[in-house]
Amino acid sequence: MSARTLLKWWRAPLWLLAVGTGAKSFADNPILGSERLNRRGLHLARLKLAHRLAWARRRRLAPAVPAEWRDAFDRDGFVEVRDFLPHDEFERIRSALLQGEFDTREHQQGDTVTRRVAIGPGLLRRVPELRAMLRSRRWRTLLAYVASTRAEPFYYVQTIVTGKTDGDPDPQLDLHADTFHPSLKAWLFLTDVTDGQGPLTYVAGSHHLTPERLAWEHKRSVGIGEADRLSQRGSMRIDPDELATLGLKPPRRFAVPANTLVAIDTSGFHARGSSDRPTVRAEIWAFSRRTPFVPWTGFNLMSWKPVAVRRAEWMSSAVDRLDRLGLKKQHWQPAGRRRPADP
Repeated sequence: MSARTLLKWWRAPLWLLAVGTGAKSFADNPILGSERLNRRGLHLARLKLAHRLAWARRRRLAPAVPAEWRDAFDRDGFVEVRDFLPHDEFERIRSALLQGEFDTREHQQGDTVTRRVAIGPGLLRRVPELRAMLRSRRWRTLLAYVASTRAEPFYYVQTIVTGKTDGDPDPQLDLHADTFHPSLKAWLFLTDVTDGQGPLTYVAGSHHLTPERLAWEHKRSVGIGEADRLSQRGSMRIDPDELATLGLKPPRRFAVPANTLVAIDTSGFHARGSSDRPTVRAEIWAFSRRTPFVPWTGFNLMSWKPVAVRRAEWMSSAVDRLDRLGLKKQHWQPAGRRRPADP
């Protein structure tokens, strides 16, 4: 055995331990990416167990969620709530966030730039109505149900700027599942989103593990070595022409007015819709992806309030340090003080 091979396989115990976590990259873990093991059902076993546990957690979280929202999510994999906040409260939050200047970071994918402002203690002191919303029962219980965990999400003020710079096609335009297990993304839109402004799209019902979906997952996992780069990293892409063979309808485009909340399970197929012109949209964005192989809904030290409110800010600083050490690539670069809705 060569020295190079030995240097590679010293990590084998870590790769094996990762099987019991939310690790998703076939490319970075030879065990997860093994054609032989996936042919024998490794990927499907992780997939089935993760979804079974997620729905068990949701059953315990269900009593706190209005039946209308719960039924919509169980059926479709998303919940859309228009006029989520009272008009005056929403306008105060929107005005404070869109007219204020904040430290921002940006990440370019293709010809699209995503700009984020981490929501931390300082911003919450400036916008007390935002603090009240994030602590409100209707907000927290709905997001917990979709995420299948009470773990505190990461929160950002996010801006999507399309068509303002040169680049290859945006990979977020391709229908995909973020990972193999249920997780949450949510948007409270601060600006109107028209059909031509790159709206969120989602394939209703694609969060369910039907026999057709399981067969598709098995086939993709066995042939993952021939797949595109992002699928190999665990975010499976699907061609729209394949949806019908899985018993799924074309994706729905969320062209919605400001003050609409949309929360989705990102194990379902979704994408950013196409734009017919340069556009800017702004939103409060939430993200939650907890280790899937646990039966409980809470017991998350990172959700302890003094920690949870600072995690989004700490995350960027931590990745900056890892990037300087050559251990992890920092894709989110500082972009100075900006107004979130500036193009």
